[in-house]
Amino acid sequence: MTLLDVKNVSKNFGGLQALLDVSIHITQSQLIGLIGPNGAGKTTLVNVLDGVYKPNRGQVWLKGKRIDGLPPYQVARAGLGRTFQVTRAFRRMTVLENMLIPAFAMHPTSGKQTHSEKAMSILEFLTIEHLANDYGRSLSGGQQKLLELGRLLMLDPEVIILDEPFAGVHPKLQETIYAYIEKVRSEDKVIILISHDMESIFTLSERLIVLNFGQIIADGDSNEVKRDPLVIAAYLGKDDEAEEEVDARGQ
Repeated sequence: MTLLDVKNVSKNFGGLQALLDVSIHITQSQLIGLIGPNGAGKTTLVNVLDGVYKPNRGQVWLKGKRIDGLPPYQVARAGLGRTFQVTRAFRRMTVLENMLIPAFAMHPTSGKQTHSEKAMSILEFLTIEHLANDYGRSLSGGQQKLLELGRLLMLDPEVIILDEPFAGVHPKLQETIYAYIEKVRSEDKVIILISHDMESIFTLSERLIVLNFGQIIADGDSNEVKRDPLVIAAYLGKDDEAEEEVDARGQ
């Protein structure tokens, strides 16, 4: 069964064409890097996938169930979860209470003790168990990133979208996020990673999808896509070596 099937999705905002005939087929667990310049349509695509936006055309299927047009909470229950570029903890709730919210949203009849034990185990893995009784408003930006990852693990989705998880994060915390990603990968889940940190994208991704002006211009093995001269020239910075490679292939 196809895990995630995006079929000819288009989205416009008035006269602005944000996405045009975007198709993505994911049939197995893998880590996919989604890259492109600012304004390429990455965030719009994610917002379509998780139900924030309804596409003007096209369909999104998750494990054989059509999810485009569903509200975000139903998409989450179907098995797709995401993080955001700008994290927002519930400021007047403790870290542990923040962790329990998605658990009760998914399993409202389950006992608090079971959820609390799972939450503490995840917080320990993320190295922030000592903050369990601290309020959300007291967390640093990096700690809020880790909390958001923890809340995502409480949902236990099969498809995970990480939107700029390394932005503004201290190198030490970045190591923890790397460990989080490796843990999720070991559980045979799909991860779609959006990041301007090219080193992280290239290190972690098995597959790269490149967006430009709302269209996919490259989709394939990470090692092949990152050496594509057009991708190098347009999205990763055009240096002398890249120009020489483009010229050599063009002759």
